Amino acid sequence: MKLKALFTLPLLSCVLAPQVEAAIEKRYVATPTQSQWEMVMNTPLECQLVHPIPNFGDAQFTAKAGKKMNLDFELKMLRSMGETRNVSLVSMPPPWRPGDSADRISNLQFFRQFNGYVGGQAAWSLLSELEKGRYPTFSYQDWQSRDERIEVSLSSVLFQAKYNVFSDCIANLLPYSFEDISFTILHYDANSEQLNKTSQHRLQQIAEYVRYNQNIDLVLVSTYTDASETKSESQRLSEKRATILQDYFQSLGLPKDRIQVQGYGKRRPIADNASPIGKAKNQRVVISFGRTEV
Repeated sequence: MKLKALFTLPLLSCVLAPQVEAAIEKRYVATPTQSQWEMVMNTPLECQLVHPIPNFGDAQFTAKAGKKMNLDFELKMLRSMGETRNVSLVSMPPPWRPGDSADRISNLQFFRQFNGYVGGQAAWSLLSELEKGRYPTFSYQDWQSRDERIEVSLSSVLFQAKYNVFSDCIANLLPYSFEDISFTILHYDANSEQLNKTSQHRLQQIAEYVRYNQNIDLVLVSTYTDASETKSESQRLSEKRATILQDYFQSLGLPKDRIQVQGYGKRRPIADNASPIGKAKNQRVVISFGRTEV
C-alpha cells in the first residue's frame, strides 16, 4: 500500500544515486499534522519515547537503568520483513529546507522476522539529527518486490518538547539494573541481627530498585552465621535475621507469599571458621530475585 503524503521528501534514489538502483515506490512518513511523539514509559527503571509512523508501525527509543548509559532504537513494523535486508540510514532535510544536503548516518542490516534495530552511537545520532529538525530515513529493498524500495522516515515535527522529557528521564535512571541486584551477598557484624554499614547501603539500593519494579515475583533470602555460638544459638540468630529481612521486603510492597526465607545457622560455611576473615565471610545473607519477563 502506498502512503499518500500531503508533502514530499527528496527521494534517496536521487540524493544517493548511483548507489541506490531500485526505484523507491513505497514511502512511509508522518505528515506535519500526523506527527506525534509520546513518552510511554517514564520511571527510574526505563524511559521510552515512541513515534507512530502511519501505515508502517512505530519508531521506539528505549533507555534502561544500568551502570552504563544506554540507548536502543527499534523500528517496530506492522508487517515484519520476510528476508534480511541491507539498510541505508540517512539524515534527510525536512521538506521546508529542500536546499540542504542529505547526510549518511550508517549502513545497517534488518533481520528476517525481526524489528529493525539500531544501537550504540547510531541510535544517539538519530536523536541528534531529529533535534536539528532533520528526518532520519531508512531505505531498503522491498523483500516482496525486488524492483521497489521502502523508505521510512522519522518526522522531527513536535519532537523537541518530548525529547526534553526523555532526556530528563534518562538523567534520572537508576545506576544499576535488575542483573546488578538479582543475586547479592550481604554481611553482618559478629552476632548482630543487623547488616553492617556497607551492606545496609547496598540493601537500600536494592530496595530503591524493588520499589519501582512491579515484575518481581519471587525473593529468596538465605541467612547464615559463623560457628562462634552453639548450634541452637546460631540457628536462632539466623532465623531472626531472616525474619527481619522478610518484614523489610514486605514494607516495600512485596506480598508475603512472594518472599521465601530460610535460616541455616552455622551450616554451609563458605570459609574457614578458624580465622576472623573466614568468620566474617560466613556471617552472611544471600538474596536473589526472580521476575516476570515483559
